Amino acid sequence: MSKEREPLVTHIFTADPSAHVYNGKIYIYPSHDIAHDGEDNDNGDEYQMEDYHILSLDDIGADCVDHGVALHMDDVPWVSNQMWAPDAAYKNGKYYLFFPARDKEGNFRLGIAESDKPEGPFKPHPEFIKGSYSIDPAVFVDDDGKVYVYNGGLWGGQLEKYRTGKFDPNGTEPAADEPAVGPLCAVMDDNMQEYVSAPVNLKILDESGEPIKAGDEDRRYFEGPWMNKINGKYYLSYSTGTTHYLVYAVGDDPMGPFTYRGRIMEPVIGWTTHHSIVEYNGKWYLFYHDAEYSGGINHRRCVKYTELHFDDKGDIITIHPYDHKK
Repeated sequence: MSKEREPLVTHIFTADPSAHVYNGKIYIYPSHDIAHDGEDNDNGDEYQMEDYHILSLDDIGADCVDHGVALHMDDVPWVSNQMWAPDAAYKNGKYYLFFPARDKEGNFRLGIAESDKPEGPFKPHPEFIKGSYSIDPAVFVDDDGKVYVYNGGLWGGQLEKYRTGKFDPNGTEPAADEPAVGPLCAVMDDNMQEYVSAPVNLKILDESGEPIKAGDEDRRYFEGPWMNKINGKYYLSYSTGTTHYLVYAVGDDPMGPFTYRGRIMEPVIGWTTHHSIVEYNGKWYLFYHDAEYSGGINHRRCVKYTELHFDDKGDIITIHPYDHKK
């Protein structure tokens, strides 16, 4: 029986999977949903994650291994709560876990933890990355070894509250006819300790070369960025949030601009959609989550995967997540 589009694990709830191939295996770095009976809201208070469990697959179709707790918020001095979607990178002979969490003032920052093994455990840096804010880090190591950190999420992720460059608790999204807020990107130093310069908002353009507008909720950026380099092009993929699509845009440079190209996946069960894309043994796979197993409870999600296909123009063929069950 195929294990595609089925939960990787069900003994815990997992979401926001960041998949990487290390040492011939697929390692998945998800967030860890905690089941509770609180209500959902636009601020994301229902997502009460406290730790990270690293998962791995020896091969596509293999049983998933849970390596246990790799990092807990009690181990990180600056964290107050909500350790949300993480990512990982390998550089300088070490594995680095990048993660968002609220600091002691309630603002989201990005932290880093290190390990000699891809599954951890990870030892956190004592402070968050200076100048970091918002959520959903995606760490891309380019062919030249330069490390780019993409991140940012609206609403609970506070991205729109930094439009002036500083945190404004009353900050709002742009008007519907104004350019949308783009994801953030910053370059790490060679020692993987801090940003080389302040993060910048990336530009996502429509087919006419105009910035996608904030009111274009089918295409504008909301959260969950991911970066792949495919045939020399940079594929920036992300979630549209309110309309629940996974979409992508393509550019010639890791910092853009990027031109919108289409949808990766139609909406899944549950409010959020968050993903990663990885190549393994010559095939491409989409890792994602949904709330099907919990009956649609937004903060009780499970990680899944499915093969990703491209047409002869390099466009991603849109996935309909539940067609196989019809």
